[in-house]
Amino acid sequence: MLFVIPAGFIMMNMPSGPGQDRLFDLHRSVGTLILALAVLRVAVRIAFGAPPRPPGLPDWQWRIANFTHHLLYALIFVMPLLGWAASSAFGASVSVFGLFTLPNLVPKNEAMSEVYGGAHETLAFLMCALLAAHIGAALYHGFVKRDGVLGRMAPWLER
Repeated sequence: MLFVIPAGFIMMNMPSGPGQDRLFDLHRSVGTLILALAVLRVAVRIAFGAPPRPPGLPDWQWRIANFTHHLLYALIFVMPLLGWAASSAFGASVSVFGLFTLPNLVPKNEAMSEVYGGAHETLAFLMCALLAAHIGAALYHGFVKRDGVLGRMAPWLER
């Protein structure tokens, strides 16, 4: 996420040419990888369940954390699919690190490419806000409250 979102904003503001094309290809490849890892992550969560609620965490914080997590997961799935749809509708193939090419998700339709791309870009701003809130909350719990919440995500930071 820390690469793919800034790369997306940069490539949209670059002049057309080989550099922009390479960044588009890399952005699409990393987005596809994120989608594949999200599928794996959800499978692991289904197989093993979520970690238990941290003791002493107020209900309102637990509800906000759950809402934020669900919204992050939704965006992690929806954003790559919208990007793939935007590329397909534009007529651009999605090559994954040059190893294989994804089939078109939707038929070519440049007007719909703008719709999909606009939604993809708008959701990127929402993702940035959610990531900032999530990281801020994790750091607050890890370094201010020291209540073990950060250790649920990154056990190596709690040692």
